Amino acid sequence: MKTAKLLAATALVAASGVLAPQAQADELTLCWAAWDPANALVELSKEFEAQSGHTMKFEFVPWPNFADRMLNELNSGGKLCDLLIGDSQWIGGGAENGHYVKLNDFFDKEGISMDDFAPATVYAYSTWPKGTPNYYALPAMGDANGWFYRKDWFEKPEIQEAFKSEHGRDLAPPKTQMELLEIAQFFQEREIDGQKRYGAAIFTERGSEGITMGATSSMYPIGFKYEMTPGKYDMEGAVNSPEAVAGLEFYKELYKTATPPGYTDSYMEQSLDAFKSGQVAMAMNWFAFFPGLYADPDTGGDKIGFFVNPGQAKEASTLGGQGISVVAYSDKQEAALEYIKWFAQPSVQSKWWDLGGYSCHVSVLNDPSFADSAPFASDFLLAMDGVMDFWQEPAYAELLLAMQKRLHDYVVADQGTAQEALDKLIEDWTETFEDEGKL
Repeated sequence: MKTAKLLAATALVAASGVLAPQAQADELTLCWAAWDPANALVELSKEFEAQSGHTMKFEFVPWPNFADRMLNELNSGGKLCDLLIGDSQWIGGGAENGHYVKLNDFFDKEGISMDDFAPATVYAYSTWPKGTPNYYALPAMGDANGWFYRKDWFEKPEIQEAFKSEHGRDLAPPKTQMELLEIAQFFQEREIDGQKRYGAAIFTERGSEGITMGATSSMYPIGFKYEMTPGKYDMEGAVNSPEAVAGLEFYKELYKTATPPGYTDSYMEQSLDAFKSGQVAMAMNWFAFFPGLYADPDTGGDKIGFFVNPGQAKEASTLGGQGISVVAYSDKQEAALEYIKWFAQPSVQSKWWDLGGYSCHVSVLNDPSFADSAPFASDFLLAMDGVMDFWQEPAYAELLLAMQKRLHDYVVADQGTAQEALDKLIEDWTETFEDEGKL
């Protein structure tokens, strides 16, 4: 991971014309995680096959194994993937290690403008170094960590009366982190319809990225940040600031007082299961799952509601989502770039949203009808206006494992204090950045 590959990625130019069938039809393999949006992309891609003459294969890997599988493929120079929808955190390694084709010349030739995509998604999914006009992916799947709740429980008269008696305000989706905690604690071990329920399903998983993605949903709004000065790696006073400590302490309080018993290693699947089985009043998870949740016959429809991650000192949501890149080791780069050109079209982006994908194209997001196109669409717009992401450094995996350990040890295993956990995290990260020659 720390050794830059010598193989340079060279962008090949797609054939002229609008996806006219090629004399040589190729079979392209697109790699991504196995989840609902991937199924939507299979359906969407049938149009590309019909227009281009190419055929599409898909390699979808379950989320718990996705990073290991795909990063091993890239680091070994493997040819499995022609196109890869890789996590936002991979963009630094993809660029510096020569895994991804740089797309600037191709974008210029084909008239694909990054101004046509939401700025936060271009910054997070496409650029390296961050904020520079050097593009290694096209924004493909906007996503953020949001919330859903049992609307039918919230609307029960006896529940509303009990909450107002206890808190002096109406029960409604929370607007702040403190309101979130109060509501979750209110529902904790409350009997509803003859069953004991719990407050909230949150992320506590240690093995991959779960507890980091969950805890930062509380820490960002309260004041956590990675650097005092962007790009300077000056972490002291940012990572372990009083606000960062308060945010981590808050997340532990939420975990200890308002989650189901035994909820020590939970991530996406466990959150969905806890909600669908009727265990919890609220749950955090990625917007990518919201279409499926709304369509669920048992807990969707009129029974479910959605809200953006609550703010506190500021509005902030943990970024998810991915860009789509052309893999530098592919022998079919020309055809892969045709797919990028096709996918970037506004008409295709509109269909992508309709099928359950989250378009990043401003023509879709700024359409006057977008906010009313789904019960979670307006919350998605709010979330993407305030997203924050983990380090996107080439050594991101090492950085992430360190944060996973420090947060899980404190929040779940009850070891030490929040201040100690974040101080130790700075030590971990400082060692990594020194090894990388960044400090």
